[in-house]
Amino acid sequence: MSDHSPARELPKDEATPEEAKAIPADDLEERMPSKAATVHELLRREGERELSREVFALFWSALAGGITMSLSLVARGIIRANLPDIELGFLIEAVGYTFGFIFVIAAGQQLFTENTVTPVVPVLRKPTGGNVLRLLRLWGSVFAGNLAGAAIAAAVFAYLPVFTPEVTQAFLEIGHHLMEKTPVQMFTGGIISGWMIATMVWAIYGLEQSKLLLVFLATYLVAIGDFPHVIVGSVEVIYLLMMGQASLGPALGAFLLPTTLGNIVGGTAIFALVSHFEVRADEEG
Repeated sequence: MSDHSPARELPKDEATPEEAKAIPADDLEERMPSKAATVHELLRREGERELSREVFALFWSALAGGITMSLSLVARGIIRANLPDIELGFLIEAVGYTFGFIFVIAAGQQLFTENTVTPVVPVLRKPTGGNVLRLLRLWGSVFAGNLAGAAIAAAVFAYLPVFTPEVTQAFLEIGHHLMEKTPVQMFTGGIISGWMIATMVWAIYGLEQSKLLLVFLATYLVAIGDFPHVIVGSVEVIYLLMMGQASLGPALGAFLLPTTLGNIVGGTAIFALVSHFEVRADEEG
């Protein structure tokens, strides 16, 4: 056979992981073996971009995200304070919980629980020590930024005359309800909310045109399921601390640590790993 024979053109469904990196995003679905593999590759590309960003860029975006996430408490508290005492009041109040997520994701700001799946995908694809360190650097920057933003928002709510006494009371009730949970409930509920946020991120990449609806549905389920989320919950708990109605030990040991671990387990150890193995099976099949 002549050395100048044209190379065999790969069928559309035979792109290898290495070849997929060079395929334009618009052509991915035709070349990848499944819809899941297409979404996986899109997440890998986005994850690579996030892992390559400067620490301070990540931190400032995350700080803005932490402040924006306080809108979940604001909207929920205002609805609660003005809602008549009706049987389905909780289901209406829970709509307010979605506000922070919708605005954070629409604005492209950093949110820690989003990062339990997106930058994890390239690390699972290539689990080198350098990639793991880049992931931990990103997690640390975003987590610190989100908590700093949550603290700034909570301080504004606590120390400035922004809200009516009724809304302030609603904020306190929401925070106390969260802190009634045991550390085990924080951890197990955090697994569910972490998994649901990771599912939302995956679904957004698979159905971009329905982004806001997907965000609403996923976060509304987190709200009505009463599953703790580390960043929304941080706004609520820091507010209690600043109002003198919570102590630092339980805030850290009973809320922050178990909820953070639960969100990571749900988003990374369960969702990202299972989805990764699904795609690997597609590629090897």
